[in-house]
Amino acid sequence: MTTLPWQHAHWAHLHSYLMQQRVPQALLITGSKGVGKQQLADQFAAALLCEQPLADSHACGRCHSCLLLQAHTHPDFMPLQPDEGKTTIAIDQIRNLITKLTLKPQFDRYRVVILNPADKMNTAAANAFLKCLEEPNERTVLVLISDRQSKLPATILSRCQKLAIPMPDKSTVSNWLKTQAIHENPDVLLGLAQGAPLLALRYAQDGVVAQRNDCFKQWLAVAKRQTHPVIIAEQWLKLPETALLFWMTSWVVDLIKCTYQSHAEHLYNPDLQSALQGLAQQLDIRGLYQLYDLLLLSRTRLETTLNKQSLFEELLIQWSELNRSQ
Repeated sequence: MTTLPWQHAHWAHLHSYLMQQRVPQALLITGSKGVGKQQLADQFAAALLCEQPLADSHACGRCHSCLLLQAHTHPDFMPLQPDEGKTTIAIDQIRNLITKLTLKPQFDRYRVVILNPADKMNTAAANAFLKCLEEPNERTVLVLISDRQSKLPATILSRCQKLAIPMPDKSTVSNWLKTQAIHENPDVLLGLAQGAPLLALRYAQDGVVAQRNDCFKQWLAVAKRQTHPVIIAEQWLKLPETALLFWMTSWVVDLIKCTYQSHAEHLYNPDLQSALQGLAQQLDIRGLYQLYDLLLLSRTRLETTLNKQSLFEELLIQWSELNRSQ
C-alpha cells in the first residue's frame, strides 16, 4: 500500500509509534474530506496486523494476515460505519463491538477497529463507546476518523491521540493528479473539490465536470429568463444538493471577483471565466452579496427537514432577479 505523496510526514509519525512500541490505544485522524484519512488509517491497520512488516513499517502484503485483510476476512480487523440506509452509528453497533472486544484477538499481532465517520455516533452510541476507551482491551487499537472533530464529545476527544491531515499544497496535488490518467484540467478539478485530492480524482472518474457544466448552462438560462426557476429546481432534485450549493456559491463568488478585475485571476471556476465576466457586468452587485448570504444560510438548512425543492426555488428565483439588463 503506497503512501500518498502529501502523507509522508504523517506516515513517519505512525512509523515512530510502531518503532518505539508506543502504539496509542485510541487514535483520532482528522482533516477535510478527500485528503486520504481512510487510506492512512487502512495503511496503519495493515501495518499493525502484518506478521512481517517492512523496515518502514508498511505491511508486507504477502503474509497470511495481509492476505486475509486483502480478502476482507481478517477476524482482527473491524471496520465500523453507519448501517446501509442509515446516517448514524447506532448504540446496537457499539454494543455488538464491545461484545466482540471482550474476546482475545485471534492472531498474535494487534486487533484494529476503524470508526468512520466517528462523529456519526449518536449520543447513546458515543456514551457506550466511552467504555472501550476507559477500559482498554488486550492488543486493541481504536482508530477514529472524522472531518468534523467539533461534533465529537469532549470525553472522547480527551482520550485519543490526534493526527491532523491538513489540505496539501496545490502543486503537489496537481502533479499527483497528472499521474492518475485523468483527462480533465487538474486546476478545474481542484477548484470543484476545494483542493481535496481524492475528491478531485473521484470527480474526474465520475464525470462531475460535465455535470457541473450542464448545471451552469441551466443557471445562466435562469439569469437570462430563458427558463423558469421552478422548472430547474425540480430537475436539480436528482443531483447531490451539497455539491449543487457549493457550485452555486463558487459561481457567485467568482462573479463578485469578476466585477473587480484585479481579482479575476483567482477563480474557483477558471474554465468558466469568459461566461462569468460577460455576465458580471449585467448583475446588481448588492444583490449578488445578498444571494451569497442566502447560499451560506442554505448550507445549514440542508441539515433540516426543509423541502429541498423549495430551497432551490428560493435561490433560483432570487438569482433570476439580479439581471439588470432584463
